[in-house]
Amino acid sequence: MAANRDEFHARPTAVLQRWEDAPGILGGRDLQAGGTWLAAHRCGRLAAVTNVRAPEFAIPANAVSRGELVRQALECDNLEHWLRTLTRTQAHRYAGFNLLASDGKRLWHLHHGPSGTTLERIAPGVHGLSNASLDTPWPKLLSTRAGLADVVAKNLDEASFANEAWSLLSDDHPVEDARLPNTGVELALERFLSAPFILGEEYGTRASTWVNWQADGNLAIGERSFGPGGRFLEEHRYRQEMPPLSIE
Repeated sequence: MAANRDEFHARPTAVLQRWEDAPGILGGRDLQAGGTWLAAHRCGRLAAVTNVRAPEFAIPANAVSRGELVRQALECDNLEHWLRTLTRTQAHRYAGFNLLASDGKRLWHLHHGPSGTTLERIAPGVHGLSNASLDTPWPKLLSTRAGLADVVAKNLDEASFANEAWSLLSDDHPVEDARLPNTGVELALERFLSAPFILGEEYGTRASTWVNWQADGNLAIGERSFGPGGRFLEEHRYRQEMPPLSIE
């Protein structure tokens, strides 16, 4: 996995680390609401969330932070049951989101947006996710997904995979206007958000993360964090022993 987290730079954030109040969780943390955008649990789970960009989709009153979904996915007793319950009865409490969650056997995608709330198992292969639904062909998704497919095909060692992933995620070139998607925002904002790595003084890419989860269960994760204007701040890497993968 290779992923960028885009957020307001003023939002307080903790870098990739083991959580003191939940030692089984390894990930960054949103210090404003307490959740996270991407994390692993040593019980053998991995989860990540993105927002859905849909200005016409009303945010519910007293909406719950979407970052809590990742923690719940990591800590719930039965992941599939929890996901199905969330899809049927709880997703309406949140603004639009995409949730990816794996128990080491299956990988699910839960989408909550203007077109409805759906849960699907993700087929084997290389996929991309931004702020629409799975594999929506936004230019930055297409280019990064193709790049990741090339990286995976090389069967690289961990250090080389990390370097290649970070290189993909660092692409800050905006897409030309003729190829911009129409996501319901004004043209200037569409341009600003079109690159895989968003450069901004108030809002932009805050973290670039890669995950390498091996069949024997060993998981490695690395993160680079950034400040306003894409200024590099720090880098962290961790290893986590997980149960062996048993893909169904």
